[in-house]
Amino acid sequence: MTKSLRARLFVGLTAVILLAGCIGGAFTYLWAFDEAIEMQDSTLIQIGSLLQNGSVKSDQSLGGVDADAEFDVTELGMAPHGSAEERLLWSHQDGLHVVSRIGQSVRVLLRTRPDGSRFAVTQLTDVRDDIASSMAIRTLLPIAALIPCLLLVAALVVAGSLRPMVRLAGDLDLRHAVDMTPLPLADTPSELHPFIASINGLLERMKLMMDQQRRFVADAAHELRTPITALSLQAENLDPADLPEQARERLGALKQGIRRSKHLLEQLLALARHEAGPNGEATVVPLDRTVKDLVADLVPEAARKGIDLGFQLIEPIAIKGEPMMVATMVRNLLDNAVRFTPQGGRVDIGVYREGKEAVVQIEDTGPGIPSGDIDRIFEPFFRGSRPAEDGIGLGLSIVKRIVDRLGGIIVLENISDGRPKGLRATVRLPAMYRSDPREESPLSIS
Repeated sequence: MTKSLRARLFVGLTAVILLAGCIGGAFTYLWAFDEAIEMQDSTLIQIGSLLQNGSVKSDQSLGGVDADAEFDVTELGMAPHGSAEERLLWSHQDGLHVVSRIGQSVRVLLRTRPDGSRFAVTQLTDVRDDIASSMAIRTLLPIAALIPCLLLVAALVVAGSLRPMVRLAGDLDLRHAVDMTPLPLADTPSELHPFIASINGLLERMKLMMDQQRRFVADAAHELRTPITALSLQAENLDPADLPEQARERLGALKQGIRRSKHLLEQLLALARHEAGPNGEATVVPLDRTVKDLVADLVPEAARKGIDLGFQLIEPIAIKGEPMMVATMVRNLLDNAVRFTPQGGRVDIGVYREGKEAVVQIEDTGPGIPSGDIDRIFEPFFRGSRPAEDGIGLGLSIVKRIVDRLGGIIVLENISDGRPKGLRATVRLPAMYRSDPREESPLSIS
């Protein structure tokens, strides 16, 4: 049995229409057939009335009536005579009869004139049945033509009735994963209201669960920042102390673990913050200046690794968004590029306008992303088959959520065009205007 509601409705309506058409057609055919037979009887009676006061030659076909009807007139005379069949006809009373003549069934009308002579008007039964069947079939033609039209109307009605459900499913598919807005009941069939109410109840429960999860993550990360900071300070205070080499190595491992834990807490707080939505009002963010400031913060770390960190192209351009959100997005991309790039590598940055889009492109000479990991690289806590030593798998997930919230797209691709291998991250966001760095006046949307 088909699982499609549309198909089940259409098949059911088709069966009802065909069944009703067949039953109605059968009754219509029988009714039309009987009416055609009665019409031919009426024609026999009319011919008999016309011949009541006159006579024709024996066995003469009657012309001018209906050539296909094949009416014949037989004069029987004043008394029985002639063949046995004619004498048999004489024995019948006046009126309509069905008799056998020359081995064929015929319909006959017998009449007696005022002078006592009799005559018979005959018509072959097979001819009568053929004429009646032809008329009945012509009566069925409108019904046969109506059935396909009814099937088409049924298909359109079914499709139109289910269109609100299809539209509702499409709206749900287009929603962002964190959008828990209740589905509207307006302009939807009343039959869907219980279903929509159940979905809204589920969305409300999911929203409550996600809010609880975000609060737990944020509270846990916030509460852990204080002891982690205290441990970091205590570890830094041990630097001036005279420690054996083995203790110094253990202290380095401790600092590295503390740094990783601190980075994890910061990323968890950022993830919880951006899943909960923007904390501030969206404003005009000068993207070029934001990227410049973040690059300046990373220059010391890049210098320690001997990485050539700089701009290939930078143009004045702005986008609309929350400044902290935009800064987090760019910082995570830059931090990944510097962390993955080996000693003596380079990180090239481009900020420019392309049509109506603001583009941020970051290329590094690191190991890139294995082809098997590229489809899952934006999943939370996914570190890939070659995870970085300090990576926790949240940075790119946060970047993707921010880009989606800003209405843009992000593409990660391995560089394999003859230059040193590496990774190219390209973020495209809706641009607002081409700014002049010397102007600080309010900006208009282009």
